[in-house]
Amino acid sequence: MRPLTEEETRVMFEKIVKYIRENLQLLLDRPDRTYCFWLHDDRVYYVSEKIVKLDANISGDKLVSLGTCFGKVTKTNVPALNYLAPYAKGFGVAAKSTQDCRKVDPMAIVVLHQADIGEYAWHEETLT
Repeated sequence: MRPLTEEETRVMFEKIVKYIRENLQLLLDRPDRTYCFWLHDDRVYYVSEKIVKLDANISGDKLVSLGTCFGKVTKTNVPALNYLAPYAKGFGVAAKSTQDCRKVDPMAIVVLHQADIGEYAWHEETLT
Protein backbone atom coordinates (compact mmCIF):
# COMPACT_ATOMS: atom_id res chain seq x y z
CA MET A 1 0.00 0.00 0.00
CA ARG A 2 1.42 3.33 -1.05
CA PRO A 3 0.28 6.82 -1.97
CA LEU A 4 -0.27 7.58 -5.65
CA THR A 5 2.56 9.07 -7.66
CA GLU A 6 2.00 12.46 -9.29
CA GLU A 7 1.26 10.83 -12.66
CA GLU A 8 -1.18 8.31 -11.12
CA THR A 9 -2.89 11.11 -9.20
CA ARG A 10 -3.25 13.19 -12.35
CA VAL A 11 -4.78 10.25 -14.26
CA MET A 12 -7.19 9.43 -11.44
CA PHE A 13 -8.27 13.06 -10.97
CA GLU A 14 -8.86 13.42 -14.73
CA LYS A 15 -11.19 10.42 -14.57
CA ILE A 16 -13.08 11.71 -11.54
CA VAL A 17 -13.38 15.30 -12.83
CA LYS A 18 -15.37 13.98 -15.79
CA TYR A 19 -18.12 13.11 -13.32
CA ILE A 20 -17.97 15.71 -10.54
CA ARG A 21 -16.03 18.67 -12.00
CA GLU A 22 -15.08 21.28 -9.40
CA ASN A 23 -16.63 19.19 -6.63
CA LEU A 24 -13.45 17.09 -6.55
CA GLN A 25 -12.23 19.29 -3.71
CA LEU A 26 -15.35 18.39 -1.69
CA LEU A 27 -14.47 14.73 -2.09
CA LEU A 28 -11.01 15.23 -0.60
CA ASP A 29 -11.63 17.88 2.09
CA ARG A 30 -14.68 16.52 3.85
CA PRO A 31 -15.94 18.06 7.10
CA ASP A 32 -15.67 14.78 9.02
CA ARG A 33 -12.00 14.09 8.12
CA THR A 34 -9.47 14.27 5.31
CA TYR A 35 -9.50 11.59 2.63
CA CYS A 36 -6.86 10.57 0.11
CA PHE A 37 -6.19 8.04 -2.63
CA TRP A 38 -3.85 5.08 -2.10
CA LEU A 39 -2.68 2.31 -4.41
CA HIS A 40 -2.79 -1.38 -3.46
CA ASP A 41 -2.51 -4.29 -5.90
CA ASP A 42 -2.95 -2.02 -8.94
CA ARG A 43 -6.23 -0.62 -7.52
CA VAL A 44 -6.87 2.89 -6.25
CA TYR A 45 -8.64 3.19 -2.90
CA TYR A 46 -10.35 6.23 -1.42
CA VAL A 47 -9.58 6.12 2.29
CA SER A 48 -9.42 8.45 5.28
CA GLU A 49 -6.00 9.44 6.55
CA LYS A 50 -6.91 8.03 9.97
CA ILE A 51 -7.38 4.55 8.46
CA VAL A 52 -4.14 4.89 6.48
CA LYS A 53 -2.25 5.41 9.74
CA LEU A 54 -3.78 2.24 11.16
CA ASP A 55 -2.77 0.38 7.99
CA ALA A 56 0.89 0.71 8.95
CA ASN A 57 0.38 -2.21 11.35
CA ILE A 58 -0.70 -4.65 8.60
CA SER A 59 1.74 -6.18 6.14
CA GLY A 60 0.97 -5.61 2.45
CA ASP A 61 0.59 -9.29 1.55
CA LYS A 62 -2.06 -9.76 4.28
CA LEU A 63 -4.11 -6.69 3.29
CA VAL A 64 -7.04 -7.44 0.96
CA SER A 65 -8.80 -4.09 0.71
CA LEU A 66 -8.81 -0.69 2.37
CA GLY A 67 -11.47 1.98 1.99
CA THR A 68 -13.55 2.33 -1.17
CA CYS A 69 -12.13 0.95 -4.42
CA PHE A 70 -12.22 3.64 -7.11
CA GLY A 71 -10.77 1.43 -9.83
CA LYS A 72 -7.55 0.51 -11.53
CA VAL A 73 -5.15 3.19 -12.69
CA THR A 74 -4.69 1.39 -16.01
CA LYS A 75 -8.43 1.24 -16.80
CA THR A 76 -10.60 4.05 -18.14
CA ASN A 77 -13.66 3.42 -15.99
CA VAL A 78 -14.40 4.41 -12.42
CA PRO A 79 -16.46 1.67 -10.70
CA ALA A 80 -17.37 3.86 -7.73
CA LEU A 81 -19.90 5.94 -9.67
CA ASN A 82 -22.55 5.43 -7.00
CA TYR A 83 -20.09 6.96 -4.53
CA LEU A 84 -19.51 9.97 -6.81
CA ALA A 85 -23.21 10.55 -7.56
CA PRO A 86 -23.88 12.86 -4.55
CA TYR A 87 -21.12 15.20 -5.78
CA ALA A 88 -22.39 15.23 -9.39
CA LYS A 89 -25.14 17.26 -11.02
CA GLY A 90 -27.54 15.57 -13.48
CA PHE A 91 -26.14 12.08 -12.94
CA GLY A 92 -28.47 9.16 -13.30
CA VAL A 93 -29.68 6.15 -15.20
CA ALA A 94 -32.17 6.27 -18.06
CA ALA A 95 -33.88 3.22 -19.54
CA LYS A 96 -37.17 2.02 -20.93
CA SER A 97 -39.69 0.82 -18.40
CA THR A 98 -39.64 -2.81 -17.29
CA GLN A 99 -42.87 -3.42 -19.21
CA ASP A 100 -41.29 -2.12 -22.43
CA CYS A 101 -38.19 -4.26 -21.89
CA ARG A 102 -40.34 -7.39 -21.53
CA LYS A 103 -42.04 -6.75 -24.88
CA VAL A 104 -38.90 -6.30 -27.01
CA ASP A 105 -37.69 -8.81 -29.57
CA PRO A 106 -35.66 -11.68 -27.98
CA MET A 107 -32.61 -10.63 -30.01
CA ALA A 108 -32.85 -6.97 -28.91
CA ILE A 109 -30.36 -5.41 -26.51
CA VAL A 110 -31.57 -3.23 -23.64
CA VAL A 111 -29.01 -0.59 -22.69
CA LEU A 112 -28.78 1.50 -19.56
CA HIS A 113 -27.15 4.85 -20.23
CA GLN A 114 -25.41 6.96 -17.59
CA ALA A 115 -24.94 10.54 -18.68
CA ASP A 116 -24.48 14.14 -17.71
CA ILE A 117 -27.45 16.39 -18.53
CA GLY A 118 -25.14 18.85 -20.20
CA GLU A 119 -22.37 21.36 -19.70
CA TYR A 120 -24.92 24.05 -18.79
CA ALA A 121 -25.78 22.25 -15.55
CA TRP A 122 -22.26 22.79 -14.23
CA HIS A 123 -22.42 26.53 -14.78
CA GLU A 124 -26.14 27.15 -14.31
CA GLU A 125 -25.52 30.06 -11.91
CA THR A 126 -23.69 32.01 -14.66
CA LEU A 127 -26.40 31.54 -17.30
CA THR A 128 -28.53 34.57 -18.16
